[in-house]
Amino acid sequence: MSVSDQTPAPEIKIRLATIDDLSAIFHLGEQLFTSRQASNLYRTWDEYEVTHLFNTEPEYMLVADVDEEVVGFLLGSVIEKRYTAWNYGHLLWLGVDPAFARQGIAGRLFARFRDIVQAAGVRMLMVDTQADNESAIEFFRAKGFSNPIDHVYMTLNLETSGR
Repeated sequence: MSVSDQTPAPEIKIRLATIDDLSAIFHLGEQLFTSRQASNLYRTWDEYEVTHLFNTEPEYMLVADVDEEVVGFLLGSVIEKRYTAWNYGHLLWLGVDPAFARQGIAGRLFARFRDIVQAAGVRMLMVDTQADNESAIEFFRAKGFSNPIDHVYMTLNLETSGR
């Protein structure tokens, strides 16, 4: 196959999310963050999570798009601690459409988020993921995160448990 026969890679744009992106973000997150895969996360994926973050901290909400279709997103927050000079960035959700996996989209979303929070005075970034999410742990370690701390979350399915 010659170079001219190859389909060019799609142009991926990283930008701030707009209100028109919220539905696409929510539906992609629904595919990625199922209760089966993330049954013990203290944050749950729902439309209120997306709309609340957009209404309170839209400057930390990014999307990756290809031909105006959302193929990835990052939702973050900044925690300002009173009586201290430290502000903390919290990467809450990072997701990429599996059809666009391994194309550097998550890395580009993270890099833009890091630039934005650093410009806002953040001195430390935090992220959490499940202990068995090896690909996420590997990704975050490659980005410089360290000092993993074990934390136990437990669930009780009221439909299947006895009294």
